[in-house]
Amino acid sequence: MGRRSQEDRDAMTVEIGFALVSAAVLAAAAFLAVGAPTVYLDLSRATERVVFLIGAVVAAVVFVARLVDVLWGFPRRGSRRPVATHRPQAPSQPSQPGRTSPDS
Repeated sequence: MGRRSQEDRDAMTVEIGFALVSAAVLAAAAFLAVGAPTVYLDLSRATERVVFLIGAVVAAVVFVARLVDVLWGFPRRGSRRPVATHRPQAPSQPSQPGRTSPDS
């Protein structure tokens, strides 16, 4: 498999951190969305436990799905497109009010 550069390791670390944080936020939102009715409705203790369990399962599924979605899209080594190192050149003649620009 070859050695990875520091840039590749840093990029992977950032991507994993982003995946974990965004998955945790979405899982918490899913859990709250499922569990919110227990706060406003007068439910029995058994029903609250079932809703809590369903919320936990939904949150776990959302967490894993988000992790897989973010990390699966992370480009594999060697399949990335090269990054352009030069700036695009400005037009040789600037646009002037009342006149058409050279690229129109």
